[in-house]
Amino acid sequence: MKARPFMLSETDWKTVRETSFTTAILPWGATEAHNYHLPYGTDNYQVEYVTERAAEAAWARGARLLVLPGIPFGVNTGQMDIAFCMNMMPSTQLAILKDCCEVLVRHGVSRLIIANGHGANQFIPIIRELAGLYPQLFICTLNWFQAADRKAFFTEPGDHADEFETSVMMHIAPELVHPLSRAGDGATKRFTPEGFRKGWAWAQRPWSKVTADTGSGDPRLATPEKGAAFTDATIRNMADFFHDVATLPYDALFEA
Repeated sequence: MKARPFMLSETDWKTVRETSFTTAILPWGATEAHNYHLPYGTDNYQVEYVTERAAEAAWARGARLLVLPGIPFGVNTGQMDIAFCMNMMPSTQLAILKDCCEVLVRHGVSRLIIANGHGANQFIPIIRELAGLYPQLFICTLNWFQAADRKAFFTEPGDHADEFETSVMMHIAPELVHPLSRAGDGATKRFTPEGFRKGWAWAQRPWSKVTADTGSGDPRLATPEKGAAFTDATIRNMADFFHDVATLPYDALFEA
């Protein structure tokens, strides 16, 4: 395998010394149950796959960015009664990011992109706090799974081990996907109060109360072709975003 100079885990000290990196990208996933047919590391495989390929495309266009090793644990307080769903508290995420920011600022990085691969990771309030501590560092986050319109590629609604996630894993790691005959149907219960149903109220879902198989959404229409089409669209959009964030002067990040 040839080392990629934009991947910190693969590159070397000589290359790092000779490269002026402007932007760091931190993939952040989760380790949790994904129905009966997908692996616990699904979120990590997905976010790292699209991030690395989008970074490669942005690098080829001149963006000097550095992909950091991913964080494999996310916020899973709603799944702690499901075996080995590894939980990381938001306060721990803040502490980790503060330590990362200290290193990045010390070595001249001016932009940090958190590439999120897990719905329960909510980095916006954390970024608000970090912005006050590191005004010299532009920090942003993206949800890779929202970087393209899923409705254009998938039929069944869902948000966990569903048609979408299953299709993506069929494309990027087919050897880790069990036959769909093994999968549960991903049926979920909804909250009763209307405010939750309409979206103007929110509460965390206790996962074992709302789903029997840990899935949310029927995966049985999944295909690797759908996964390839969606990830390709996502990678294109993320590559444009990475390039813009890494190369635009700071004032140009804000449209007149």
